[in-house]
Amino acid sequence: MELNGKVALITGAAQGIGKSIALTLARNGADIAVSDVNLEKAQETAKEIEGLGRKAIAIKGNVASVADAEKMVEETIAGLGKIDILVNNAGVTRDGLMLRMKEEDWDLVIDINLKGVFNCSKAAVKHMAKQRSGRIVNIASIVGEMGNAGQANYSASKGGVIALTKTVAREFASRSVNVNAVAPGFIETAMTAALPEAAREALTKQIPLNSLGSPEDVANAVLFLVSTASSYITGQVINVNGGMYM
Repeated sequence: MELNGKVALITGAAQGIGKSIALTLARNGADIAVSDVNLEKAQETAKEIEGLGRKAIAIKGNVASVADAEKMVEETIAGLGKIDILVNNAGVTRDGLMLRMKEEDWDLVIDINLKGVFNCSKAAVKHMAKQRSGRIVNIASIVGEMGNAGQANYSASKGGVIALTKTVAREFASRSVNVNAVAPGFIETAMTAALPEAAREALTKQIPLNSLGSPEDVANAVLFLVSTASSYITGQVINVNGGMYM
């Protein structure tokens, strides 16, 4: 699954799962455009990638903005020569039961998690279609498939990402652009690390493999989907959830 000569733009790549994806693709030969709203942290991640012997640039941008999405793609091409891979990873949560959920919390999550995927994919796929090759991987979620109390906005956004993935895959298959999604379950991140021990234990009991996943588990699934090993796979959702949802 070598990516030598490939250029990847990854949104929300300054930390967490996005950073793990960026480092994994770089270790396998790709040059990386690290996009994030936090430019300082994006620059730190880019330096780590350069330490692996790959080219990297940091780009500040809000995926909910059409102009920013187009700028991310333009800066990737200007700085690294082209764009072969797009990983739509940027996302936020604003949890709360539906009857208590504020309209602004609904709008924010939908704008970043769903509209952001649309914006970045639209900006990137124009170039991929012209070169008749490309890979887009959208980071969805287990709750986009099974729902979750207290996450009406997040579940809706990720369910929308899955439907959008399948539609874009159909529209651009004839141009050899493969579009897939990865749906993580509960992953060891700063958010899950902050959970009380009792909550972590209760959560783990729901997972057949009896543990939370790692960011690297998600990154390895992305690596497969952007490599030539997955050349006959498009419009699919790869679940990385320890069997929690089957």
